[in-house]
Amino acid sequence: MQSRVALVTGGTGGIGTSIIERLAAMGHRVATNYRDEARATAWQKSMRDRGIEVHLARADVADPKQCEAMVRDIEQKVGQVDIVVNNAGITRDTTFHRMTSEQWNEVINTNLGSVFNVTRPVIEGMRDRKWGRIIQIASINGQKGQYGQANYAASKAGMHGFTISLAQENAKFGITVNTVSPGYIATDMVMAVPEEVRGKIIQQIPTGRLGKPEEIAYAVSFFIPDEASWITGANLSANGGQYMGW
Repeated sequence: MQSRVALVTGGTGGIGTSIIERLAAMGHRVATNYRDEARATAWQKSMRDRGIEVHLARADVADPKQCEAMVRDIEQKVGQVDIVVNNAGITRDTTFHRMTSEQWNEVINTNLGSVFNVTRPVIEGMRDRKWGRIIQIASINGQKGQYGQANYAASKAGMHGFTISLAQENAKFGITVNTVSPGYIATDMVMAVPEEVRGKIIQQIPTGRLGKPEEIAYAVSFFIPDEASWITGANLSANGGQYMGW
């Protein structure tokens, strides 16, 4: 497989780190964004200690100008971006009747607005080069909804509408656009939930356990090789059977 440049947003988190590790193992050069320089530098060093070089570029994915600058920095220092994994995401959970416009907008802008902000600066280059892979990391809760997550569920459901539209526009240019929808994954955020609550979540999962970040990374990697070039506009549910749909 040809080595390409992959941009994974939110790469310093649990799922993002696993995606970067997987793509690097496939031979790709990887980059990610950051906002907290000290934290990102420490993370970069830990990756380097394991033999993985990751280019860091400062950017808040909710800001289109910062995303434009991030992409241009990566192009100049690493190379043309041919793989984008829109992984960055946040939660601001509360029931809708208590939700503020700030809680709504912050989640929509970071989770959904970012897919425009990050993908727009790379799409024309992909079309010119007749090759590209764009993958959104959505969520099981974008498929089935979740109490207290109207903002988050809307943002993640919106990702797939973006996916299937962009897939239609760019299929003839050798660009595939797909979505991965993880279920509950054993990240630091989920493991910080009280054990009793985690137990109730696990009871709803047919496989009887939480997912692993590396399992989501594998799902992402499935869409990248040339052998997957006929798969576009798809949503791959990776949730242990907790939500099953056509």
